[in-house]
Amino acid sequence: MKKRISLLIAISSAMFYNNLIAQKTPTYSWKNLPKIVQPTFAKDTFNVTTFGARPDGITLNTQAINEAITTCSKKGGGVVLVPNGMWLTGPIVLKSNVNLHIKKAATLLFTEDKSQYPLVEGSYEGKSAARNQSPISATNQENIAITGQGIIDGSGDVWRAVNKAQLTESAWNAKKASGGVLKANGLTWYPSEQFMKASVENRSMLLKEGVSLQSFADMKDFLRPNLLVITKCKKVLLEGVTFQNSPAWCLHPLMSENLTLRNLTIKNPEYAHNGDGMDIESCKNFLVDGCTIDVGDDAICIKSGKDEEGRKRGMPTENGIVRNCIVYNGHGGFVVGSEMSGGARNIFVYDCTFTGTDKGLRFKSVRGRGGIVENIYAKNIFMKDIAQEAIFFDMYYFVKFATDSPRDERPVVNEGTPIFRNMRFENIVCRGANKGIFVRGLSEMPIQNIQMSNIVLDTKIGAEFIDASNITLEKVTLISENTKPVIAVNNSDSLIFNAIQYKANTALLFAIAGERSKAIQILQTDSSKAQKQIEFTEGATKEAITVNTGK
Repeated sequence: MKKRISLLIAISSAMFYNNLIAQKTPTYSWKNLPKIVQPTFAKDTFNVTTFGARPDGITLNTQAINEAITTCSKKGGGVVLVPNGMWLTGPIVLKSNVNLHIKKAATLLFTEDKSQYPLVEGSYEGKSAARNQSPISATNQENIAITGQGIIDGSGDVWRAVNKAQLTESAWNAKKASGGVLKANGLTWYPSEQFMKASVENRSMLLKEGVSLQSFADMKDFLRPNLLVITKCKKVLLEGVTFQNSPAWCLHPLMSENLTLRNLTIKNPEYAHNGDGMDIESCKNFLVDGCTIDVGDDAICIKSGKDEEGRKRGMPTENGIVRNCIVYNGHGGFVVGSEMSGGARNIFVYDCTFTGTDKGLRFKSVRGRGGIVENIYAKNIFMKDIAQEAIFFDMYYFVKFATDSPRDERPVVNEGTPIFRNMRFENIVCRGANKGIFVRGLSEMPIQNIQMSNIVLDTKIGAEFIDASNITLEKVTLISENTKPVIAVNNSDSLIFNAIQYKANTALLFAIAGERSKAIQILQTDSSKAQKQIEFTEGATKEAITVNTGK
């Protein structure tokens, strides 16, 4: 009976995997990029001052600004003008056919009075959750925009906790003097007793059947809003303005279509927990162009829901272009995951600079997420002073191991198995990082079909591949300080290393480990500069590798 059940599970898993492999998506290429439809607006202008708004930084203008937006929309649309000044306001709701235009010397400042933000049904990291209403939001709207050269400030510091280690001594003393409460050990500042209690008790904000929003009232202060949330909208334009100081994520387009984010400046403090720049979730047809980002978490991030809820939604983030962007501080420059259970595909990233981020190109997931990430293309990516990895794949996000290597367990492939495949990276330069390339798949589902070419990585450590399959490195230069080894391979197969360059007098060029390592080719690579070419450990054998120097 047990054998029969095992056989049925194996057949079911094989059918599931074969169905995934057979899925077809639209064909795009560098010559045939996705097309994004732009919104258009009537020329009629509605000045917020006409509705009683005052730019003195004291008057709460929530009603006046929302009345201007609603009136504009009802009259066929146009421009709602926010002139020069300091405009204090509560939550703003965008409406169809309205372009909210913020002049260069104007600041839209969201109030620190949290009672102005009612509890709403929202989303947290890909799952339905109770949140405070976002400072700016729109749902089921079409043809909307925020443009201009002004500033949108979310007053995020009154919402966030912060650790003492994240601040200078003077900043920490100022934070304590501002109010709030300290954790018992004196090392964490919280905005309020309510926030601290919910955090210390690890209370969930997720919405479940039979649980009302009112039941979250005693932890309201803990439910930080994202600065801007656009849900199920079509033809959206964000252009020219500065978004800063968000309570949580800065920009969160969700289940929307035809998005253009152009020439934005996005700023959050380095200590801003969940202070992502933009999280594009389950969206279709999007352009991110010419943005400058300096934040406390991932900068440009692709998501599509989390675990079973994300898989049921079944909406990949797809058909996107990211170009001409500069990222300073952030956990990753361009990121996919970890909430990618609906999948991501057909995304083109090019002509970008990452300076000082934790990681450069970052792909992350974990068992249980499911989802397929495929057809990701990146070229002309230039990086400097990357704290960790320049190119990073890891299917063990937030998993802790007794050792540095994942356990050699091979669960059955099922709907919770994430798949990352079919990507090409070319013309990438990184000067300064801890590690050049790190690829760690799952033993039951390797990272697969990745091509990297014309890459120069000047880093402390070269490259490492664990549970990877069908990976090609061609014309890749690895200038690493730690040369034992330059390239490490563990339980990976069908790898091609063609025309690899490295430092002279390298101690060890390749370290091959694991009995599942096989079909590894070294082509057109001069190994004579290395003191030792290849070392085999942990069950790997010489049969795993073929060397052809081309001489």
